[in-house]
Amino acid sequence: MAMLLVIVCAGEAQILPQMRNEDKIRIREAINISNRFGDAVWKGMDKVPFVVLLITDSVEFLVNHPYPSVDFKISEEDRILNTKIFYRERQFPKTFLATFPAVNGVNCIVAGTPENTGKNSTDWIITLLHEHFHQHQYTQKDYYSSVATLNLSGGDETGMWQLNYPFPYDSLPVSMQYTNYANALSKAVSAINGGDFKQIFNMFFDERKKLMHLLKPADYRYFSFQLWQEGIARYTEYKFLQLLDNYQPSPAISRLADFISFKKFKEEFLQSHLKSVTVLELDKEKRVCFYALGLAEGLLLDKLNQEWRLQYFDKKFFIENYAKEFDKGYK
Repeated sequence: MAMLLVIVCAGEAQILPQMRNEDKIRIREAINISNRFGDAVWKGMDKVPFVVLLITDSVEFLVNHPYPSVDFKISEEDRILNTKIFYRERQFPKTFLATFPAVNGVNCIVAGTPENTGKNSTDWIITLLHEHFHQHQYTQKDYYSSVATLNLSGGDETGMWQLNYPFPYDSLPVSMQYTNYANALSKAVSAINGGDFKQIFNMFFDERKKLMHLLKPADYRYFSFQLWQEGIARYTEYKFLQLLDNYQPSPAISRLADFISFKKFKEEFLQSHLKSVTVLELDKEKRVCFYALGLAEGLLLDKLNQEWRLQYFDKKFFIENYAKEFDKGYK
């Protein structure tokens, strides 16, 4: 009878969901990289809480949140991440890669697993740093009030206007000039270290101005906002990768079957995204185009003004203001 009781009790014991070790060590690697290099990329970024909501097939795991909502329960006191991990049933799509105030008003990196987001471990870690930069953006004390001054929401208080703004992607004149601008941007980035950079940059500059004048003022504000927010987040991924050439990843990360070196990934990353500047078509890819554009324009800014990142949070949303070569003629 006693043995039966033990079996029954064991059968009724609750087995708490736990995060996979490989997901823990990926998150830990991203946090370690941010702690070590974040301030060198963006001053103060390493001080921003690295809150993650990991979305699995059936469960969501919450890491580094200061005050989880009541629907989260404790999963474990984890020794890999050195923090409590909480869980609840899945609520968000398992393919998410985004940052927003998902839990109790705190901005969380809401991320599906590498398998569900189509990324290898290296790409996934760097994407977490992209999203952590968004946390850095959103924690600026005047971020939301500054965004409101753009007057682009159309009364939408959910923030979805940032995805759904009616930009004239399908306008033929806009699409044609966008192509001219993108081609000129690609050539300017390719010529950064060449003797003819000034001439090629001026050609790019003229095409950019033509696009600006073709767009309605509100549409140009949206274009600029997307380059500032999403494009520079993509640029931020590359700046981290540049600092990781001699970085020694943890043994646990290196043992993952899908991990490739950060140095190798850096070359693939830059080639792929700079190619996207001219390959992506505005009327088809729409807002996705802005990511590669921001990366490319960020690289131009590095050439024109190595200190431009110090102005980024003070002069919001119009990245042409960060270098005099860009800024001339835009006033």
